[in-house]
Amino acid sequence: MTRAAAFFDLDKTVIAKSSTLAFGRPFFQGGLINRRAVLKGAYAQFVFSLAGADADQMERMRRQITAMTTGWDVAVVHEIVRETLHEIVDPLVYAEAADLIEAHQAAGREIVIVSSSGAEMVGPIGEMLGVDRVVATRMVTVEGRYTGEIEFYAYGENKAAAMREVAAEKGWDLAECWAYSDSATDLPMLEAVGHPTAVNPDRGLRKVAAERGWAVLEFTRPVSLRSRFSVTRTPVVTSAAVGVGAAGVVAAAGVACAAGWPSRSCPSATGLPGR
Repeated sequence: MTRAAAFFDLDKTVIAKSSTLAFGRPFFQGGLINRRAVLKGAYAQFVFSLAGADADQMERMRRQITAMTTGWDVAVVHEIVRETLHEIVDPLVYAEAADLIEAHQAAGREIVIVSSSGAEMVGPIGEMLGVDRVVATRMVTVEGRYTGEIEFYAYGENKAAAMREVAAEKGWDLAECWAYSDSATDLPMLEAVGHPTAVNPDRGLRKVAAERGWAVLEFTRPVSLRSRFSVTRTPVVTSAAVGVGAAGVVAAAGVACAAGWPSRSCPSATGLPGR
């Protein structure tokens, strides 16, 4: 049994874009987003992706997004992600993140992805990366469709709580664990471990890292994942924190439309770890 692990945020930490934006085009092509969804909530998420958002703004967007996903077919989301995963995500993985994952694995540490995105996206990405576990947001489903209710939201303090749960289950000493994130909203996640590291930090996290003397890393080189990891393992998903990708699908709509992607849905108008 290992005594430590490395916890990684996903978006802008391991991959160079948000996972919702990365899957924007195939979600559009799959017909999950309509004009009404774009107009109601996606623009707010687009603004957030550029400038960040505080907890109140995140909560408002979360409510809007979950309301819009009510009734969506879970199988459709799974199918789109599985069919397009390697094409969409493979070129987006930071080489520096791949180096860190390999270094931690060589040091005998397990790798855990902790993301507020959903498991329909995070789980397959974790498999592709060869990580041991994923923690993500879970939305309630009934008869294969989303009800619009969230059972577990992997955000803020909830990320840290899930990490503590996994650590207790595995016998890990969090004081000996590592964590990596780009966002000040992940301060609880970073504070939960003995080795916190800011990766491509936003303004708030950069300020905290400087005040506390935390390591700061800049990841700039997306590479093809297939050139780095030839063997993948199936991640073990924690029972307290499996997730849903639907909430992110709506968010991708506004980003894609603003970026000029054609769709009928659019409105007109070194800190490497030691052994």
